[in-house]
Amino acid sequence: MRIEGISVYQHDLVVADGLYEMSTSEVVALDSTVVAVHTDIGLVGFGETCPLGPTYQPQHARGARAALAEVAPRLLGLDPRQPTVVYAAMDAALNGTAYGKSAIDVACWDLAGKYYGARVADLLGGVHQERVPSYYGIMPSTPNACADKASELVAAGFPRIQVKCGARSLEEDIASVRAVAEVLPPEVPLLADANRGWSQREAINFSQATRDVALALEQPCLTLADHYAIANKVCHPLYLDESADSVSSVMDAISSGLAQGFGMKISRVGGLTPMRTVRDMAAARGISHTVDDTWGGDILAASCVHMAASCLPTQHEGTWISEPYTSNGYPTITPALTNHDGWIDLPPGPGLGVDPDLNQWGKPVVEYS
Repeated sequence: MRIEGISVYQHDLVVADGLYEMSTSEVVALDSTVVAVHTDIGLVGFGETCPLGPTYQPQHARGARAALAEVAPRLLGLDPRQPTVVYAAMDAALNGTAYGKSAIDVACWDLAGKYYGARVADLLGGVHQERVPSYYGIMPSTPNACADKASELVAAGFPRIQVKCGARSLEEDIASVRAVAEVLPPEVPLLADANRGWSQREAINFSQATRDVALALEQPCLTLADHYAIANKVCHPLYLDESADSVSSVMDAISSGLAQGFGMKISRVGGLTPMRTVRDMAAARGISHTVDDTWGGDILAASCVHMAASCLPTQHEGTWISEPYTSNGYPTITPALTNHDGWIDLPPGPGLGVDPDLNQWGKPVVEYS
């Protein structure tokens, strides 16, 4: 089986309720890029990348499509069943831009699964869980509103709760997190996620002020250097998210003892191939992590669920998908992925188990053949 063509599609995903807010940015719609990798035997594999707007991190949608323009012509004739070989060809064609390469990498795993009649999770090492736990991020609001939302989510079955922080005063963050903690059962983990929105001093002060609350601090500060500076001054475990942007950065954070957990994004590290390495490194040290992506539709969601299913349940902390936050998905032939009250079923069928209905998408924005 050889790659004989790559088609690139674009689709806008609109945020439900009009706004998704974080400490450093807010978005109302997301620009998603979907690739269809065509082979000489008629099989087609799909991948997707969808940065969380142009200011959340250095990634942006048009940058992903520019990266594809560099790497796609170099992949024609390669065997997609050999994802590490394909990845080496992408790295030889373009330095960096892992989030653009991620779409191709996922499509190759999808093709391998379709060729062998196996699910991607099976090819990643095996399935430990047929349905994976999810979690929900509560947007900044009043303490009472945050607590009410947390109670609603726990009653619905969500096994992990995250509170978005950093977009308001530190006193408001402390009050909201305390209010949520009071309504959570002991078995439901709580995370305060500042999305890089706190200074070192604010992160330390927050942790000291909530030292009696069982929680983890997720990416409180901007840089890795910030986190090294506060590591011995906070009272809670540190989880890295935006700073966990490569296999190397995760390796350093594990070996140095800086991070006690990770909020991992598949596209950020470059796809399923590098994420598989992250999974195994974390497992070797007994460190847990999520398996998420920055946004996207069913293709990205499916890649997250397959990777999550291949993780030990004790290692996997949850998988966030954008479906509860998106007012419009995109047309698919296969059933849409849905967050069923905090749990997501592994898609059946070979490959990712998700196929977009390209007949309803119109012409691709570009084709390489």
